[in-house]
Amino acid sequence: MPTVVKCPTCGKDVRWTPENRFRPFCSDRCKQIDLGAWAAEKYKIGGTDQETPPDESPGGDYNPH
Repeated sequence: MPTVVKCPTCGKDVRWTPENRFRPFCSDRCKQIDLGAWAAEKYKIGGTDQETPPDESPGGDYNPH
């Protein structure tokens, strides 16, 4: 019996099988909605803020040594 998971976008039951090319999503639509949410920065991965590196262009303040 295949594993069944919930679609992260809509919550519908999804069979986790090689034939389901959209897994873990139930459809291409849900997959695209999730991709759009990442692109719009609606999801964030926790962690500490990192300082932006100085300008790395020639003549900038960047000195790796």
